[in-house]
Amino acid sequence: MNMQASTGVQPPPPPSRLEEMRLPVVMMRDILLKTMFRKNLDLATDIAEAICLPRAVTQELIDMARVQKLIEATGTLNANSGGEMGYQLTDAGKSRALDALSQSEYFGAMPVPLSVYREQVKRQSIRNIQVTREQLTNAMGHLILPNALLDHLGPAVSAGRSILMYGPPGNGKSSISNGIRDAMGDKIYVPRAIEYSGQVITVYDPIVHSSAEVEVDDPNSLRRKRTFDTRYVRCERPTVITGGELSLSMLDLVYNPTARTYQAPLQLKSTGGIFIVDDLGRQAEPPQALVNRWIVPLEEAKDILALQSGEKFEVPFDTLVIFSTNFHPNSIFDKAALRRIFYKIKIDGPCQSDFLKIFAMVARKKGMPLDEAALIYLIKEKYPTINNVYANYQPVFLIDQMISICNFEGIPYQMTPELIERAWANMFVREEEIQH
Repeated sequence: MNMQASTGVQPPPPPSRLEEMRLPVVMMRDILLKTMFRKNLDLATDIAEAICLPRAVTQELIDMARVQKLIEATGTLNANSGGEMGYQLTDAGKSRALDALSQSEYFGAMPVPLSVYREQVKRQSIRNIQVTREQLTNAMGHLILPNALLDHLGPAVSAGRSILMYGPPGNGKSSISNGIRDAMGDKIYVPRAIEYSGQVITVYDPIVHSSAEVEVDDPNSLRRKRTFDTRYVRCERPTVITGGELSLSMLDLVYNPTARTYQAPLQLKSTGGIFIVDDLGRQAEPPQALVNRWIVPLEEAKDILALQSGEKFEVPFDTLVIFSTNFHPNSIFDKAALRRIFYKIKIDGPCQSDFLKIFAMVARKKGMPLDEAALIYLIKEKYPTINNVYANYQPVFLIDQMISICNFEGIPYQMTPELIERAWANMFVREEEIQH
């Protein structure tokens, strides 16, 4: 099944009645009161927008709170809002709102029960995506990669499991990771918050999730756009990139003791998308410990998180995990850990002809004319000094250095053996003893 087709991911349907919400009634009522109190709202339309529920469901909640004498109608029809009835909190309602805020500062969007969110995760699973060779090639268009590499990458991405990319530094492991993300063209739905056991866990994070343009519901359009549950945000598939700063604690629920709410850990925010562990082996924790933390999620497609109370619970794990390292896998993992990572792909430096292609492409982009004598000098004189080991980062580095020298000397962009020599000197540091 190709989820790239025009139908896209099936959106979460909006609830039509209060009983469909599958949330504790007291929790919903308290979020309504807290939101009205904190945002000073008095119209059902505005309240519905703030708590992200359809107007009819919001009205049911308001009516329930009115029966409990926590909300009252103001008796005035608001002229600016098409004669809509106004509401306000009673003294008992304000007192209840303050009491509820002292238990949890959370207000606004009604959370999605974890069980309901699980159903949406299945509808938009990363494993439903079939990435074609064409999509992957287009997404990697700015990179010159050997065909054999795409042969390995394609099936790995489509499986949506886990990938270990290893090889010498500076050969585009990070760029390839980003290209994989770009190849996944569809959108998914990310909940603003989820609920488990009466606790609210916020998930949507504008830093991780880039929300897609909202499709306008045009009444004149022949095909009305399907509405969806606005407790979710329609987003690009998320990408979380961590490097040397990654620690095991970042993979736990984050509890805010002041607000008394939880924030989803990075891997839960990346559900339906990609989690990239860049520079594995540079973290404070040993790589083996980090990979051990992923074993259950990678094998069982579920993760286990813990509340402050110590209660553990399962959340869906639907993420393509990409580990990237400059170390040889055998030196940082045991065999059991390696067995659990589905695809191991070596990203090597380019051969000489690919290196020259990259060099020419970068030079063209940056407006630097190629010079045969300078290139011969580079290949015949400089590269033998480092055993002819080419890396993808080197053309950009050398050309940027030559451009900086030309700008400083006030001469037109040019490539000469002498400029190659000066640029090369900045790429490697000469081995020498420094007197302290």
